[in-house]
Amino acid sequence: MTTARSWWRRGDDNLRAEAQAAKDAAAQAFYELDTAQRDLEISIETIAAVDDSPEARRALGSFRALGERIDQVSAAYIATVDAHDIDRDELDHTAASRARAELTRAKDELVNVKGELERFQSSLTPLLGKAETQLARLAPARERAKQSLLAASNALDAARAAGLKADDLAARLAALAPELTRLNEGASKHGVQQTVQRADEMRREAEAVRAEAERLPERAQEIDKRLVSLRTRVQALGTRAEGVTPVLSELRRGFSAACWQDLQQVPEQAAQAVRQAESALAEARAARDGQRWADATARLATVRALMDDVDGAVGAAGDRLRRLKEVRKDPKAEVEKTRFVIRDAQRLAMQGRTTPEPRHARPLDEAVARLDSALAGLEGRHPDYWAFLTETAAVRETANRVVANIREERAQGR
Repeated sequence: MTTARSWWRRGDDNLRAEAQAAKDAAAQAFYELDTAQRDLEISIETIAAVDDSPEARRALGSFRALGERIDQVSAAYIATVDAHDIDRDELDHTAASRARAELTRAKDELVNVKGELERFQSSLTPLLGKAETQLARLAPARERAKQSLLAASNALDAARAAGLKADDLAARLAALAPELTRLNEGASKHGVQQTVQRADEMRREAEAVRAEAERLPERAQEIDKRLVSLRTRVQALGTRAEGVTPVLSELRRGFSAACWQDLQQVPEQAAQAVRQAESALAEARAARDGQRWADATARLATVRALMDDVDGAVGAAGDRLRRLKEVRKDPKAEVEKTRFVIRDAQRLAMQGRTTPEPRHARPLDEAVARLDSALAGLEGRHPDYWAFLTETAAVRETANRVVANIREERAQGR
């Protein structure tokens, strides 16, 4: 037979079990909130390490406010647990009911805050995705930079083993040492974006050093070949320059002063240019022996420019003599060549028209008159054949310019 005392004991046991269940549920909610908070902290740290935008700063402010709310409900939960010893034997009906109610309320608060946290976590998705994308670049960027530094160092060692000093490249590589130190200090100190940028800049500079170091043997060979080639050219052009004087003598004997006066300084100018080229060539050889590759290349460029000038001046004198002889022998050939160009332009100007456009006809008519005047200028005792050749060339240029204008206008539908 069940006594009243037994009935009350069973009731207390049920309330104790319900209070224990409420305590367990609250503990589970506390654990889940703590786990979610830790995950959120990782997300926030990821964003903070990468993003300094106003949106990111607002997110950090919201996280701090949410953290205060989490601390409040967590403290309330802990205080509630400490306030109720459910396992004590003398737990009565009233104490068990109060424990169940307060623990349930603490659990509900924890669950509500966890919901707020999850919603906030969801709102961070765009920022987090952007941050994770940038973080994903960090490790590969650092590794590429270090591999490039190693490759550059190896290339320098190989160049030195081949007898090439490469001091300038070594200095450039050594200048990267402070940057490597900062790179090793990591994104936590310098930020992800700066670290990735630093890694990329180091990689590019190291790759440039490596490429130049690998090319040093080939560059040395190229400079050696150019030294030999330009030495031969300087000697050949020196010989050719000596031949300008006889050409000028023939010009003076056979033609009026106007045909050769502008060439009188060519022999001295050519000789001076050859001397300058020989001096620059010696400087290039000294720079090559000292492995000053940039200096050697610059001096060789100077030699080439001087030789081009000599070549042009010497060639101009010989070409002047040849053309003057040709026009003196048969000036009509030059006239006919020029008339052909004018007539070709006139035919194009009349194509599809009964009268040409004045802007086309006028310069062509003037060209005909200029050609006749140039031919008449040869009738004197000492004709200026060079002025004649210069004028016929200018007439042909005028006709060609009219042709180009006509074709351009027709291409545009005008």
